[in-house]
Amino acid sequence: RARFPARRGAGLDKGERGAGSVVFPQVDGLKHLLETGASVNAPPDPCEQSPVHLAAGSGLACFLLWQLQTGADLNQQDVLGEAPLHKAAKVGSLECLSLLVASDAQIDLCNKNGQTAEDLAWSCGFPDCAKFLTTIKCMQTIKPSEHSDRNNCVAVLRQKRSFGSVENISGKRKC
Repeated sequence: RARFPARRGAGLDKGERGAGSVVFPQVDGLKHLLETGASVNAPPDPCEQSPVHLAAGSGLACFLLWQLQTGADLNQQDVLGEAPLHKAAKVGSLECLSLLVASDAQIDLCNKNGQTAEDLAWSCGFPDCAKFLTTIKCMQTIKPSEHSDRNNCVAVLRQKRSFGSVENISGKRKC
């Protein structure tokens, strides 16, 4: 049975709501699921969002890290086809994106609209997150012998930022 870590004196062990639950109401749901022994990969709601989705979508990197350490599936998709990486990109959480990428999340995974997390970061107005994902994607596709050709990544970033780019117009990518 998984226990949700609570700070002493925070009142969370007495059923009281913590300050984070007011800002992030998903925290209470996540806390309840994990205290009752729900699996970190169990979809808790009709939208099939696991606790990992909720943590990433709330930008709660500490909860996300804890769940990843307990074996959560970081590529699980909800009813929209979105993985935790998509959720973190939509809220602009560079910290959650970094954790997911470091844990080998699939960055080219597309949702049901054909959008990657990178596409969502651009369309939701989080260019730092989008640039991070673009850079990671370039680094993953460059072979070790091609490391001297990093101008490809710079060109891709410039194209993504340009107003007239094909992907920026449709907001979708062929997957």
